[in-house]
Amino acid sequence: MPNRLHLESSPYLRQHADNPVDWYPWGEEALGASRKLDRPVLLSIGYSSCHWCHVMERESFEDEAVASVMNELFVNIKVDREERPDIDQVYMKAVQAMTGGGGWPMTVFLTPDGQPFYGGTYFPPEPRHGMPSFTQVLNAASEAYRKRRGQVTESANRLVEALSRVGERSTSDGATEGLLEGAYRMLANQYDAVHGGFGRAPKFPQPVTLEVLLRHHLRNGQPAAIDMLVHTLRRMAAGGLRDHLAGGFHRYSVDARWLVPHFEKMLYDNALLVRAYLHAYLATGHADLRAVAEQTLDYLAEDMLPGPGGFSCARDADSEGEEGVFYIWRPDEIERLLEPDDAKLFMRLYDVTPTGNFEGHSILHLPHDLDVVARAEGLSAELVEERMERARSVLLKARGQRVAPFRDDKVLVAWNAMAVRAFAETGASLGRWDYVDVAVKVADFLWTDLRPEGRLLHTWMDGHAKIGAFLDDHAALGNALLSLHGATLEGRWLPPVRWLCDEILTRFWDESIGTVFDTPSDGEALVLRPRDAMDNATPSGTSLAAELLARAGHIFDDDRYRDASARIVDYEAGAVSRYGAAYGRMLSVIDRQLAEPVEIAILGRADDDATRALIQAAHGRFLRSVCIAGRLAGESIEGVPLLENRDFVDGRPAAYVCRGYACRLPVTGPEEVDAELDRALSE
Repeated sequence: MPNRLHLESSPYLRQHADNPVDWYPWGEEALGASRKLDRPVLLSIGYSSCHWCHVMERESFEDEAVASVMNELFVNIKVDREERPDIDQVYMKAVQAMTGGGGWPMTVFLTPDGQPFYGGTYFPPEPRHGMPSFTQVLNAASEAYRKRRGQVTESANRLVEALSRVGERSTSDGATEGLLEGAYRMLANQYDAVHGGFGRAPKFPQPVTLEVLLRHHLRNGQPAAIDMLVHTLRRMAAGGLRDHLAGGFHRYSVDARWLVPHFEKMLYDNALLVRAYLHAYLATGHADLRAVAEQTLDYLAEDMLPGPGGFSCARDADSEGEEGVFYIWRPDEIERLLEPDDAKLFMRLYDVTPTGNFEGHSILHLPHDLDVVARAEGLSAELVEERMERARSVLLKARGQRVAPFRDDKVLVAWNAMAVRAFAETGASLGRWDYVDVAVKVADFLWTDLRPEGRLLHTWMDGHAKIGAFLDDHAALGNALLSLHGATLEGRWLPPVRWLCDEILTRFWDESIGTVFDTPSDGEALVLRPRDAMDNATPSGTSLAAELLARAGHIFDDDRYRDASARIVDYEAGAVSRYGAAYGRMLSVIDRQLAEPVEIAILGRADDDATRALIQAAHGRFLRSVCIAGRLAGESIEGVPLLENRDFVDGRPAAYVCRGYACRLPVTGPEEVDAELDRALSE
């Protein structure tokens, strides 16, 4: 018989619906049962594309004997961390404080009132490598709760009290350029000059951190920063971290050289990496970086946008019960599918060998530049790329016959907003209006289907939206809609931006301390109200809010928004000075605030080539602080001072370039926009 999880919408929870464990979803029913039975809670947190979550399920949660112990001793709650990031954040901090580490699957033992008293991550079915078995952990946690109740309760109370003080404001000199310079030095000291990236294995892409390098280069003109950025982006794109057939990036690399990935694919990684590659292309003109950005967006549109709604959130790492089996190859498979000469060339270029580089198989990667291989083969690079493009198409079609990894079709607002922003900005910068169309479609869905009663919700699945939206949902969506306005000039995106900013200041802002929380003031009360300004795999809600309020304050000339952004940054400045690039997006906000702003106002017509040329020119370079606003013919937009007293020039679409709130004469061609930007930036 299925347990209670079969009624849930989360694919991750439904994956556990047939476990013999008597799982509850998070809620009062479960916590009430814990109080009534006087049993502690076993809280298990994971997500659908988590490899070790699946391993622990097979080893323990599907085992009748283990489930019997769990059911006898605990009230068992299963949580999808993507659906409830607030719960995950609270108890992850507790586990990190108790054990010094964290991750998923996460197992936390709670008192009936939700106080954590013990926890960890993956536990094996039998003792190994110095780790106790899961059953041993179960019995020890239950015994501690039954026999040492007072000690357990006191310890849990102290832990929660200590966690509530984490992240409190510390003294600092505020948001200065010194913070940016210090963060850059930290990054430079951690930089891997051989393989790119920072530190040793495992290696994560860190697209938010990479923007710090680009901004440092633009601020100081130092070539080392842009060299680090470009080298890292190229090494990641050449490695097995990237899917060389379909496009897109896997979650992270288990080795230092980006070869062997953890094979899950996450929407947020790809959305954030697109902007990193796009910005690097705009700063350098390197066509290979542009190609990676476009191929990644093509992958998202092809594979992660399954229907008329939003983007799916993830592809699993596993298929057929094994990690990565969908993506790896043997020479005989290549030789069977390709012409002999093409097979030989492909295997040389992508390092497919009889011994392999991953459990006897080969992960496709590019150990050598295509030009080097072409010269060695006596061929032109153009011919090699042409032949390899055909080969990749054949292999991708053949790979499509394999059992694909599970796709989690849950729609999450913040992650979708990051994708909308990537599609909008890339489309406008490269003149790929098909990308802008994707951004418009998804943004319309988010703004309508995830606001069924006038309040933004966090997640959508199978036609139903639920769970109140968090800070990062509001802030990421606001940033996306500002970018979408700049890409389309449609005024309809600006009132939602104002609404989102006002929601943040009304429901997430705490005037007494001068910053924001990750959950709303009227949201569910947990053992503590979560607030974390440090970036993780995605930019923190705090930094996204600071960015949105800074951008919205600029476009609407609203001091409320600007002041709130400045106070958020000032609150975190002490932590930023200590931890540097761990606050990557906050550093970008600081750099934006310190830069002299550039404003571009565009007057145009919908679906008009001349207007689109101006939009593309306005997006044609990465600027430290830029505000792009526009109005289409026939529209009336109020509350945007940059658009006041602007008009067409002799009936033609026009752009006004301003620097430091002083505007130049209007121009009507993209080359003139470039020239005006050059003049404005040189003054």
